[in-house]
Amino acid sequence: MFYEIPCRLGEGSMWDARRQKLFWVDIEKMELHCIAPGSMVHRSWKLETRIGTIVPDTKGNLVMGMHGYVARFNPDTGVSETLITLEGGPDIRSNDGKCDPAGRLWLGTMHLKETAHSGNLYCIFADLKIIKKISGTSISNGIVWTRDKKKMYWIDTPERAIREYAYEEATGEICFVRKAVEVPADLGYPDGMTIDENDQLWVAHWGGSGVYHWDPVTGELIDIVEVPAPNVSSCVFGGPDMRTLYMTTARNSMEAADMEKYPLSGSVFTAQTSVRGFAPYAFQG
Repeated sequence: MFYEIPCRLGEGSMWDARRQKLFWVDIEKMELHCIAPGSMVHRSWKLETRIGTIVPDTKGNLVMGMHGYVARFNPDTGVSETLITLEGGPDIRSNDGKCDPAGRLWLGTMHLKETAHSGNLYCIFADLKIIKKISGTSISNGIVWTRDKKKMYWIDTPERAIREYAYEEATGEICFVRKAVEVPADLGYPDGMTIDENDQLWVAHWGGSGVYHWDPVTGELIDIVEVPAPNVSSCVFGGPDMRTLYMTTARNSMEAADMEKYPLSGSVFTAQTSVRGFAPYAFQG
C-alpha cells in the first residue's frame, strides 16, 4: 500500500512531473487530493461539484472535468475559473479524460445513475472549441495514445473492451479500427488506463482486484498487478524514474462483508515496474 485513505470513489490519478506529486480525486466526496511521495505530505481540497478527471496545463495549473463544466484550478492559490460548460443537463457529469499529444483535452461524460448511452466523448481544443467525437457512450473511461502518435485506445467500461482508433495528431481526427482487447467477464470491467514506453496497456479493472497488463497488438494478457481491493479505478506511472505504478481504488457501494474482507478499499496503492511510463500531455489552452 502507498497511502491509506477512505475514498468513496478514488479516481483520476495524475502524476504532476513539474511538482513530483501525485494528484487524484474522490468523485463522490467532491475532493481533490495530492501527495508528495518523498515526504508523504498530503493535501486535499473540497470543491463545489464532482470531479471526474484532472490534467496539467502548460502553466502549472490543473484543468478539471467537473459536473457540467470544465475548470482551471491553481493548487498553489486555490483559485479556480470556469473554462467551458458541457451539455447534457444536471444528471450528466464528467468522467475520465486525458490530453492528447497536441494538447487537446479528451473528456468523457456519463449519467449519474450510469444509464446506458447517455454520455459522449468530447475533444476540447486550446481555444475552447469543443467537438463531440463519440456519441452515446455509457461510462467513458481510460484513454491513451501510442508513442508514434498514430493510435488512440479508449474504453467504454460496460463493453468490456478496449477500442483502437487511428489518430491524426494535426487535426485530432479518429477512425475506429477494431476492438484490440476483449476482457472476460471473470476479470471485472476495464476502467482507467495508462500506457508504457512499449505501447502496452495497463488497465485498472473494476471488480478485478488489480491492474491488468495487456498487449493491444495481440489482445493477450501479460501480467496482473494484484491489489487488496476489488474495485480498482485508475492507474498512472510516476516517480522520479517513471517506473512506479500508482493505483486508486473505491469503496463506493461495497457491502459490509466486503469492507471487512477488503478494509483498505479507497486507498492508493503502488507497484514498482520494469518499464517506464511518461508524463501526461498538458492542455495547451
